[in-house]
Amino acid sequence: MEFKVLNKQGAETGRTVKLNDTIFGITPNDHAIYLDVKQYLANQRQGTHKTKDRTEIHRSTRKLFRQKGTGGARHGSLKSGIYVGGARIHGPKPRDYSFKLNKKLKRLARLSALTYKAQNMSIVVVEDFEMSTPKTSEFAGFLKAINVTGRSLFVTADLQKNLVLSGRNIQGNTVLRASDINTYEVMKAHKLILTEKSIAKIEEAHSK
Repeated sequence: MEFKVLNKQGAETGRTVKLNDTIFGITPNDHAIYLDVKQYLANQRQGTHKTKDRTEIHRSTRKLFRQKGTGGARHGSLKSGIYVGGARIHGPKPRDYSFKLNKKLKRLARLSALTYKAQNMSIVVVEDFEMSTPKTSEFAGFLKAINVTGRSLFVTADLQKNLVLSGRNIQGNTVLRASDINTYEVMKAHKLILTEKSIAKIEEAHSK
């Protein structure tokens, strides 16, 4: 599959890039994508949520009324979860939500996500460029020039601090190195913006 290469001003350069079918043209595996995204989101959770159980509630432990003969349910103390200010019954406790996935499955998920973007023509290829200073307005003008709106993922070959600083203040935009892309970020983006060198980096990393 071929894509036209645009410059920073959004004009065609006259060059095209042919994407590797073994990376951008596989048979997508939806379940692999589901598992990889699930793992990514689970790993972001702090797992610090906590509620108090009966042993941690400081209230009187006296028996409220006699055990039998009242015609109502028996109650031991105000610590019971049915009372306002009482304990939480089976409440959450700190835990680790992360889990492991095989490298091959995670690779399959990334390739599936990239394939979907290629099939939906949601990839924009631009020539490599750098920014001398961080400037959000300049980066916003670049996105407007290449007709990209909504959530986007801009992928560079290497870490470019000025590009990261310029793009992070734009809502819905993410800037990542080719080595740092993941299934979640690729699937979340409406448009995937790739530089020419980043394509080479992606193909090099996933062709092994």
